[in-house]
Amino acid sequence: MLYNAAQAVPLHAREAPAAYGEMLLVEAPAIALLQTLGWAHADLYQEKIGKAGTEGRESEHQVVLPRRLRAALERLNPGLPAAAYEQAVEQLSADRSRETPVNANRAIYNLLRDGVKVALPDDEGTMSIETLAVIDWRQPARNDFFVATQFWVRSDMYRRRCDGVGFINGLPLVFLEFKALSVNLKSAFDDNLRDYRGQSIPQLFHYNALIMLSNGRETKIGTLTSMWEHFAEWKRISSEEESARVSLETALRGIMDHARLLDMVENFTLFEEVRGGLVKKIAKNHQFLGVNKAIVDIASLKENQGKLGVFWHTQGSGKSLSMVFFTQKILRTLPGAWTFVVVTDRDELDTQIYKTFACTGATGGAKAQADSAAHLKELLAGNQRHVFTLIQKFRSDPDASYPVLSMRSDIIVMTDEAHRSEYGTFAMNMRKALPNAAFIGFTGTPLISGEDEKTRAVFGDYVSVYNFAQAVADGATVPLYYENRIPELQLTNDDLNSDLEGILESAALDDEQEKRLEREFGRQYHLITRDGRLETIAADIVLHFTGRGYRGKAMMVCIDKVTAVRMYDKVQAHWQATMTQLKGQLAQASGDHENALRERLALMASTDMAVVVSQSQNEVDELKAKGVDIEPHRRLMLNGKLEDDFKNPASNLRMVFVCAMWMTGFDVPTCSTLYLDKPMKAHTLMQAIARANRVAEGKSSGLIVDYIGILQRLQDALAIYARPGKGGTGPADVPVEGKEQLLALLVQALASAEDWCTVRGIGLPAIIAAQGFERIGLMMDAVDAIVTTDETRGRFLQLAGQVAKRYKTILPDASASRYAAKSIALSFLARQVKALMPPVDIGNVMSDIEALLDDSIATEGYRIDAMGMPTALINLSEIDFEALDAAFQTRKRQHVTAEQLKAALGKKLKDLTDQNPQRINFVERFQKLIDEYNTGSKNIDQFFNELKRFAHTLSVEEQRGVALGLSEEELVIFDILTRPDPVLTREQELAVRRLAKDLLDKLKSEKLILDWRLKQQARAGVQKTIRDLFRTLPQPYTVDLRQEKAARAYGFVYDTYPGGARPGMHA
Repeated sequence: MLYNAAQAVPLHAREAPAAYGEMLLVEAPAIALLQTLGWAHADLYQEKIGKAGTEGRESEHQVVLPRRLRAALERLNPGLPAAAYEQAVEQLSADRSRETPVNANRAIYNLLRDGVKVALPDDEGTMSIETLAVIDWRQPARNDFFVATQFWVRSDMYRRRCDGVGFINGLPLVFLEFKALSVNLKSAFDDNLRDYRGQSIPQLFHYNALIMLSNGRETKIGTLTSMWEHFAEWKRISSEEESARVSLETALRGIMDHARLLDMVENFTLFEEVRGGLVKKIAKNHQFLGVNKAIVDIASLKENQGKLGVFWHTQGSGKSLSMVFFTQKILRTLPGAWTFVVVTDRDELDTQIYKTFACTGATGGAKAQADSAAHLKELLAGNQRHVFTLIQKFRSDPDASYPVLSMRSDIIVMTDEAHRSEYGTFAMNMRKALPNAAFIGFTGTPLISGEDEKTRAVFGDYVSVYNFAQAVADGATVPLYYENRIPELQLTNDDLNSDLEGILESAALDDEQEKRLEREFGRQYHLITRDGRLETIAADIVLHFTGRGYRGKAMMVCIDKVTAVRMYDKVQAHWQATMTQLKGQLAQASGDHENALRERLALMASTDMAVVVSQSQNEVDELKAKGVDIEPHRRLMLNGKLEDDFKNPASNLRMVFVCAMWMTGFDVPTCSTLYLDKPMKAHTLMQAIARANRVAEGKSSGLIVDYIGILQRLQDALAIYARPGKGGTGPADVPVEGKEQLLALLVQALASAEDWCTVRGIGLPAIIAAQGFERIGLMMDAVDAIVTTDETRGRFLQLAGQVAKRYKTILPDASASRYAAKSIALSFLARQVKALMPPVDIGNVMSDIEALLDDSIATEGYRIDAMGMPTALINLSEIDFEALDAAFQTRKRQHVTAEQLKAALGKKLKDLTDQNPQRINFVERFQKLIDEYNTGSKNIDQFFNELKRFAHTLSVEEQRGVALGLSEEELVIFDILTRPDPVLTREQELAVRRLAKDLLDKLKSEKLILDWRLKQQARAGVQKTIRDLFRTLPQPYTVDLRQEKAARAYGFVYDTYPGGARPGMHA
């Protein structure tokens, strides 16, 4: 029967809040849709634990559904002895708590994908190995798809209830977290997922394939290692041509369809070794659709003459991983001994793409990088699945024909950055060398009119397009903004010509090119490298870099090596001069100004810089003749760990000076600022600015600071991009917007926040203008208006967070001072709202606000003293209810008083429920009370009085164990035996109390040995002890009731005593 959302409509006015919460508007429709997609469903809120229980779990600690798993193994692998299935279940259910969650996840994933190997004796006693399939990847209907809602899971220390868990063949592969429409989706990550996967119930995520978070309006997908910024929306279901639609329905249909989900798990899941360890990655929407679309054409190689097309996914959107997904799915799903030849045109790109394949395990540890045409031929004749080579290996003498390297038809040539002019030169040689191979081009920038015909001749037309605007809209990259800071002694675009830009297009100028640059373009070159101009730029870089809001890494792009070293020297000189000046100011400073100076000086003192340029012959003498010393920089480049340090967010290496190196194939997510002082055009320009578009925590945009007038060249490049899917030229989406757009976004955010405040009687100008006690009073009144309901509080924090993020983004713009007072006042109000809330409720929703308020430089001159503001009441037992009631009766700031009491009750209730899960009915009563107030069913007076009564109820409950003469653990057993039934006489209740004590005494003294949960015989002994004692229960307990109570009691013991007789700590 389908999950009937209509049946959940409340009939009583006091239950009206449920009609607007996550259950009816989000969870119920989601489950109903999953049922139409073929998922079975059960609400396990009141699941009966035990082998004969609802799903056969022996305890809430167990996350695998054993009956479903065993049935699937027998169905997919018929005719094997029982021992085979038992071994497979044991391997799949093994305790992996000693492994890191991601390592455990990879081990289980390998079992899912490749099958479980078991050892079985034959008739003669010889052991043979059988591989049991866990999932039928090709026939989805043979698998069991089941979604459980309100699914309880315990660890040694915590108990949590999951909104939804999707099981395939009894294994929990999908985690679903729902929030109400009015709740910021990030709270699902901050307040729930981070807790669940990090500390509370990590064993659930040992099996997890993907995580879906949704509040109905927004839905995001990620993995157990994904940070918030890497959770992605799923906007299209089955085709790139669909209109983008952000909705829970789109995500569910696009991912939870049986065939698509199995495809995602089998073919679009990777584990990559990165800085800091192993991470799990799954395809984003554009990768999943694009790769599948590209693979379709492989079935028609004869018809399309081996042209698989051009795969344009904009830089920073995961193009390299798409290449890995492409190869892995072909190898797993298409028959044949496929070999993939991965072709690039630069050593650093060859190294980068090889590392991507190697770190994801795609190469299987075999290194196959061809160092010559002969070596390439040798590799293609072998059994290599992946071969990496440079396009230059296909170079030939003008009068010679390139030799055939292989006649195989199961070779696919994958070229990275397929549009470059070199490919036009060598493309036909590739065709001659591999006449029966298929060709696909991967590129991060679109084809250019004129060059695109050569590219299409080899690869065909676009097969998949994911452009700049789509990547930004989906959050795959951050938006880029442009700021013109050309010095007064400026170089206009008219001073440059296409010949100069042409020579600068080279990835790295060799010795002859650098000499030609100075010889033939002397006037233009000397305008760019004039000493006074470079001094002006260096001083500006120091000012700009130290005043930024988001302090990510920065790259300074110079015209050549000697200029890169000169700029390093000049920036260092201005850096030291600025520090000396600031130290002088510090001696006379106080208050906010002193704090800002100290923070700026600390930043400058800890910042390292480096020059990163390619080597050349005789460079020491030649550069010395030009007045610069390359030796210390070269020594650092050779002996240091510059690449690792610059990629490491925690490293003090924060700025590098380059001219060509690190401009392509080098990803630093925290790089947020690109200082450009080098003429560039077309693809080189597009690749350069993409250095700043990667996604990183806390980074909302990238900034291109222009010192040479590059904007016109950018517009020129965009004007000649070929229209996707067609020949000729046409308009393209612009990847960079002017910085004035950032200011407009801040003004918009401030207007929305101030309008919201004004409607509720909060006057920001009055708060800013007031001083001392008058300001504190106005702020307290404002907080009282903000915390009227959970919804108003959440909306204000969202608005204040947007303002804080956008204000920091525009720094160090001179116009920031016009918006500082209101921006910072909103953040201070948000901090006071947070102070009323227990930590469990706030998570990281305040991250943008706290980042601004903790920045003394950004808030200098606008800090607000909040002394005397109210804070949360944490300890319920220490509350003076008479004083609290008296404060409430003054009719002033009643919402603040009620919020304080509500927060204290929430914390106490959490503590009590963690100690004894049988108290869950108190949680339901408390939430119903809050919901009724939030939707207006109760006014503030009624709400406060109900909170006081509930506080008294909790105090009585807290002492109930003492009144009964039971410890907290004994009380749990007693509650299991008496709630919700049966009804007992006084004598029978006393007998049950004694039994609760006797049971725990016997178990602790005889059965709960070290690591008892890992030993089958020990577990059986605990279960037998419980059953034997429960047989002595008085008459009201029937056989069925005793069995149900015994299963619940065993579950409690299993979860509470992980290692032996001492209980785990609950929280």
